[in-house]
Amino acid sequence: MNGASGWASVLAVLVGGLFAWQMHRLILAARVANRIDWGRGWMNFIDGLNRLFCYRYHRLNVSGLRLPKRGPAIVVSNHLSGLDPLLLIATSRRPLRFLIATEQYHRFGLNWLFRALGCIPVDRSGRPERALRVALRALQSGEVVALFPQGAIHLDSDTPRRLKPGAARLSQLTGAPLYPQRLSGIAGAGHVLMALVFRSRARLDRFPPIYAGTKELATIQAELSSLLDANLGDTRLRGGEPDHGTGNRYLGCNQRRS
Repeated sequence: MNGASGWASVLAVLVGGLFAWQMHRLILAARVANRIDWGRGWMNFIDGLNRLFCYRYHRLNVSGLRLPKRGPAIVVSNHLSGLDPLLLIATSRRPLRFLIATEQYHRFGLNWLFRALGCIPVDRSGRPERALRVALRALQSGEVVALFPQGAIHLDSDTPRRLKPGAARLSQLTGAPLYPQRLSGIAGAGHVLMALVFRSRARLDRFPPIYAGTKELATIQAELSSLLDANLGDTRLRGGEPDHGTGNRYLGCNQRRS
């Protein structure tokens, strides 16, 4: 008994030491990977972890979003899975303030993180214009706002969906340029949690910024549609006109696939 107990103690010490060493390596790696000062040490650590997760586990292809070092900007992307916001955050050298559905914002166990990230909740069934005002103030303060204009998870194989006009309207109201991004290569596309687990070979294609200027809302929507929706991507080259529409008055926000 004494011999077995002694070996068990030694094994426990070895396992504990190995675990502590690996945790120490992880903490150091996260510190090195961190690229944004969130004003809180624990948020900087999470930022580093997320970058390691996206670049090493999900094999994200690019080194960063091409955003201005300062001043307002609006990041827009297609929406394939629950992994998408993490990928966009991992590629940015500036904090991204996502507009997300209020039911997601108040999700149990995650509200603290969404608040720390500066996410803006959108009450789609109530008064979404409140979120618009918050986003306007953020842009006027020189921050970066991020949206998924498709409004929900939308696969390339799905029927083209009219974009929510929130991003285009924010650009018109503030003069902030739109920075379109297109995600692909997500192994768990169409899902929220499985996309985090299944290892991807994630790819982010970056497009030149779109400046609203004096453009009509429909024109901006058409430009975004041709970049974000794979089924419309060739229409601009063919001279075709995609069915962009203006959508409803709700802002595009992150939500589960219906």
